[in-house]
Amino acid sequence: MTRSLGGAESTAARLRTAIAGGHHLPGAQLSEERLSDELGVSRNTLREAFRLLAQERLVEHVFHRGVFVRRLTAEDVRDLYAARRVLETAGVRACSPESPALSDAVTAVDAAQAAAAAGRWAEVGTADIRFHAALVRAVPSERLHGLMDSLLAEMRLAFLSTDDPAAFHADFVERNRAIVAALLDGDRDTAASLLGDYLDDAERTLVTAATAGAPRT
Repeated sequence: MTRSLGGAESTAARLRTAIAGGHHLPGAQLSEERLSDELGVSRNTLREAFRLLAQERLVEHVFHRGVFVRRLTAEDVRDLYAARRVLETAGVRACSPESPALSDAVTAVDAAQAAAAAGRWAEVGTADIRFHAALVRAVPSERLHGLMDSLLAEMRLAFLSTDDPAAFHADFVERNRAIVAALLDGDRDTAASLLGDYLDDAERTLVTAATAGAPRT
């Protein structure tokens, strides 16, 4: 049983990476037969992997149709950003100039800027995710860290709904830099204000994208 679960977790991780990389777009059906062959795993292992991803809200089972990558609604996006505001604001408020979490956030911003300069846009998106995860690491709570990681995994579905996910992340690189600059100066109020504006603008963009991409009924 442990071996089976481990195989399912490994398979789920591979699928999670493929989804985050845009290889399976929101709304796409995940063929059990094809993926079983591609990944070299049994149907049972793949079904267990689907179950794990469904718990993370990355895929959904549609009765009599199969498994699909979730397409977030505008309300999903609003809900995700409501949660992110609570967690990331708490992270900013807990952050000091000496915090290891802030050091990790600076490293993520540096990586994003270097990737953007080289036109490696997928890496920009990954670094942006790391930046926001790092902010929450300033709060000494493993449960909150896990919750933030789960939210950010789901956020990737929202990013993929934009016309140009790379450009979406690139637009916020300098704003991430401004947030860490304020935190390095010990100015948590300014950092919190900059973060609030950032999240408001990002939410507005993604809500528009989710609304435009909603299936017609």
